[in-house]
Amino acid sequence: MAHIQLKNISKSFGAQTALSRLDLDIADGEFFVLLGETGAGKTTTLRLIAGLEKPSEGQIYIDGVDVAGWSAAERDVALVLQQYSLYPRYTVRENLEFPLKPKIRRLPDAEIKERVERAARTLRIEHLLDRKVDRLSGGEMQRVSIGRAIVRKPRVFLMDEPLSALDAKLREALRTELKNLQMQLGATFLFVTHDQIEAMSMGDKVGVLHRGRIVQTGTPQEIYNNPRNTYVASFVGSPPMNLMEGRLVDGRAVMAPKTFELPLSENGSGGAGTGGAADGRPLVFGIRPEDLHLESGAPVEALVHDLENHGVQKIVTLRVGDLQLRATVPAQTAVAVDQSVRFGWNPEKVALFDKGSGLSLRHEA
Repeated sequence: MAHIQLKNISKSFGAQTALSRLDLDIADGEFFVLLGETGAGKTTTLRLIAGLEKPSEGQIYIDGVDVAGWSAAERDVALVLQQYSLYPRYTVRENLEFPLKPKIRRLPDAEIKERVERAARTLRIEHLLDRKVDRLSGGEMQRVSIGRAIVRKPRVFLMDEPLSALDAKLREALRTELKNLQMQLGATFLFVTHDQIEAMSMGDKVGVLHRGRIVQTGTPQEIYNNPRNTYVASFVGSPPMNLMEGRLVDGRAVMAPKTFELPLSENGSGGAGTGGAADGRPLVFGIRPEDLHLESGAPVEALVHDLENHGVQKIVTLRVGDLQLRATVPAQTAVAVDQSVRFGWNPEKVALFDKGSGLSLRHEA
């Protein structure tokens, strides 16, 4: 197991800057998820930790030791990729044995057998051990790929979007299995994804990466309930947080005078209350879809623009003037497209962001 630290890491490829002054701290035995859009620098971060790339500047520490001069083999990390790194003509057993049979330090046959069987039991692939890899499904191949990492007993598992090529139901099953596996092994996992549902459901900690910089680190709950800026607010959550430009006037959020005004709380849990904002200051007000409610007599009138039925709930897209908002409501709520409805929000849950910087007033303070 290992504690990983990245300090002031920058990485450029020619004129292209992939990472800029990145700091990261992953505790020993932690399941850390690095979440970001395509091109944010996630894979570059993994490759730097693995020793496949060298930073342009900054230091990488594993258990407090600067590993700048260490090769990939010396760092003792296992990399699991989206593309299965398997030998198609080998059986599953032969693929699992392969990392244990290097020419220099081959393990005893009895230990190889014991490690392979334990990994197969853990991943529930014992019945596949004598099958050729080219006859496996995508989910089975990904399990074998993870098994190849487990048998080595590495200090760190680095996983680069390993579930993204799988169908939705299998992704969901493997998310649970991977989290259980990490807890079983007590291992340090760094899992990279662009899928915020994976990040929120699997991570002990989540780091949101944007344009080569970490913009917020915290537990999934901290990031969801208290986003640092409008980027995190709009990126984390499904559907994402509603963001509306407006001004604070006499303790109320005013998006459009008379037609779109809503009350605020002095102690709103989503932001800094109204204490950090002077009247008239240009702000962005954020509210999660589950904290909007439809009811007759509510302050604001809207038109139902779209409906998505998700079984236990509906996602209703509301239109107020040129602005669209999403509300999550119970499935039995009777609404129809083009219907006029009234809505309000939970004033305790409103997040306030500075319009210019996008920074949450709570973090700004």
